[in-house]
Amino acid sequence: METWIQRLFLSAALLALAGIGNDVYAQDEGTSEDDELEQIIAPDIKRRTIKEDDLDSENFEMGIYYGLLSIEDFGTNPVIGITFAYHITEDFFVEAAYGTSETEKTSYELLSGGVELLTDDERDLAYYNISLGYNFLPGQIYFSDKWTFNTHFYLMAGAGNTDFAAKDYFTTNFGAGLRFYSTDWLALDLSMRAHNFKHELFGDSKSITNLESRLGLSLFF
Repeated sequence: METWIQRLFLSAALLALAGIGNDVYAQDEGTSEDDELEQIIAPDIKRRTIKEDDLDSENFEMGIYYGLLSIEDFGTNPVIGITFAYHITEDFFVEAAYGTSETEKTSYELLSGGVELLTDDERDLAYYNISLGYNFLPGQIYFSDKWTFNTHFYLMAGAGNTDFAAKDYFTTNFGAGLRFYSTDWLALDLSMRAHNFKHELFGDSKSITNLESRLGLSLFF
């Protein structure tokens, strides 16, 4: 009797273990099939075509600019000029610039009534210089999903000459700017310059710094 009961319990245990094994196998098989389906079915992503314009391969640049030149003791006056640059590498370039402006009367001349320190011809100011520039922080400006433009910040420093009050003055200059490439051959230039020289217009030697802000337009060829 006890042997028959033991066989009955043993058969029930074997059946229970077989059922658990089948459930585990079915779960593993279902997981494997799901992984295979995920690998076969890829998401439907709509990709857009992007056209990127390259800058002209030419290394020469010619531009014009207009701005304001703050001339110490002689007020802030409009300035206009031209530039010519050669890009040695992608980072370094050499620029030659020529600009002209016409100064105002000093506060002393205005208050004194009839005293004039300079003649009309001597009030004209002109300068030219050669500078070495360095491009850094290249970037892009996004106007929309379809329009993207390249940009460059740059630093520069150089030396030249200032013709003012019928005399020539050795002048050093330095500045910084942002160049915005509207097309592959056209660029907008927003920049600041500082022109330093010494003069003796009021008797004693005086070191001055003329600050200039300007907006330019450049062509690459």
